[in-house]
Amino acid sequence: MNQYSLKAIRVNKGYTQKEAAKGIGISVEALANYEKGNTYPDIPVLKRIEKYYGVKYEEIDFLCPLITVKQ
Repeated sequence: MNQYSLKAIRVNKGYTQKEAAKGIGISVEALANYEKGNTYPDIPVLKRIEKYYGVKYEEIDFLCPLITVKQ
């Protein structure tokens, strides 16, 4: 199973931070911090992230925010 950073998943889906944050129901600042690895979502937010992006938490690498975006 491949793992991707939260930012890579967002970019691959074609969403801006603002669009994704609104869709997940969090602030842009919170999403930016998750993408940078500064903070991590709690379980309810993680479930919303999974649903919004259509991925499982196992596919998200929160510890390595610099994984490259698929070309």
